[in-house]
Amino acid sequence: MWEFTLLSQSCYKVFLIEISIERIYGELFLHGTVVRTSLFCLLFPPAVGDGRQGYPEEAPYDEEAAAPAPKKRRLAAGERYVPPPRKLKAGVSFSAEHFAETSYYFEGGLRKVRPYYYDFRTYCKGRWVGRSLLHVFSTEFRAQPLAFYRAAARAGRLRLNEEPVRDLDVVLKNNDFLRNTVHRHEPPVTAQPIQILAEDDEVVVVDKPSSLPVHPCGRFRHNTVIFILGKEHNLKELHTIHRLDRMTSGVLMFAKTVEVSKRIDEQVRERQLEKEYVCRVVGEFPEHEVVCEEPILVVSYKVGVCRVDPKGKPCKTIFQRLSYNGKTSVVKCLPRTGRTHQIRVHLQYLGYPIVNDPIYNMEAWGPEKGKGGKIGKTDEELLKALVEEHRSKQSLDVLGISEEDLNTNAENQDSELGSCENKKKDPLCVECKTSRRDPSPKELVMYLHALRYKGAEFDYCSKMPEWAMEDWEE
Repeated sequence: MWEFTLLSQSCYKVFLIEISIERIYGELFLHGTVVRTSLFCLLFPPAVGDGRQGYPEEAPYDEEAAAPAPKKRRLAAGERYVPPPRKLKAGVSFSAEHFAETSYYFEGGLRKVRPYYYDFRTYCKGRWVGRSLLHVFSTEFRAQPLAFYRAAARAGRLRLNEEPVRDLDVVLKNNDFLRNTVHRHEPPVTAQPIQILAEDDEVVVVDKPSSLPVHPCGRFRHNTVIFILGKEHNLKELHTIHRLDRMTSGVLMFAKTVEVSKRIDEQVRERQLEKEYVCRVVGEFPEHEVVCEEPILVVSYKVGVCRVDPKGKPCKTIFQRLSYNGKTSVVKCLPRTGRTHQIRVHLQYLGYPIVNDPIYNMEAWGPEKGKGGKIGKTDEELLKALVEEHRSKQSLDVLGISEEDLNTNAENQDSELGSCENKKKDPLCVECKTSRRDPSPKELVMYLHALRYKGAEFDYCSKMPEWAMEDWEE
């Protein structure tokens, strides 16, 4: 229970521990799909914690082992006992048990995941202590009406310290462990297979298709590179060395041991790694080399939107034109820093957005589409416009959100949930009652590809994508 004994030592350590737990668990608990939040939260995201930025979906812990039990004190009349916290496991969190939760099927050029039951788990956060479970649901988990949580409690799906929750008015205490069982649905991804580029005792290198997240985050779990490699290639206990955006394809490298991961991480810190990308952009890109060093600011972690801003983090990208077909240009991109969406944001700023970029080549950015940093909107107005544009196209999944995430009117309604006629559906699952349009395989491709990844001891490269060929026409 080392992580909890630190709580009594100083306020500074309390803050660190609280943030750590928030990052590991905070986006996960009690959501039918992980990224569920009100529109207010989408527009005003927290400063820490993001399902997209590489935080693992769950922290492993030992189901059976518990920390050494402290000497019990005598409980006052009516006082509720809270068991000591479980030990956290060290190492990789995903095992054969996780991979066996569900299976894939393929339809219309898409890889789909059969809906499955899943437990979201978390320890009580510091700010929840002394508040009722009902109050926490009504203020922090507003994507569902309170009737949903009452029905979940009646069905035995809400558990507190592994005991069924019967009364949502129960007041939470420090070290309380909560578990919520949900019927989970995942968005489809491309059916294009993951190609193994290289493998030895230390690393495995793959060519990642567009639309696949690297690891579980947001609404994705089994439809991720980590899970597909574990389930279909028997490649388990992989350590992520670097990441690619979900819509970016190309070279992706994993370490097979902690030691190899640390060694390559050291090269990253010392900037010994070289990354090379290729993309297709709107218009005739300049023939001469272009260097962009505009700082980038994150507008919203939740939606995953950035823009150039003097208050942003410093970054640098070098661009070299490879070809021009009269309408669009193929450009080589050499990022010298690794900011979120760096290549995409710099290309938008220069006035040459990626042809099919579902964020940075949208009308929501205004007539200039963000060229030169000209947007003419506040960040709040920009996010609203992006959401509405994708909502009109029924493509909110591109932003990693769903219609339910934007539902702020029903968050506290106390109505009964409708029953489900189809026995294969879950009566408490909102997703089971929702009809969604599948994206086409074409919509799941963005013309940005990680072509090469080079270090002091390795150099991996993939084939040039078809859309990057000089004579290619859409």
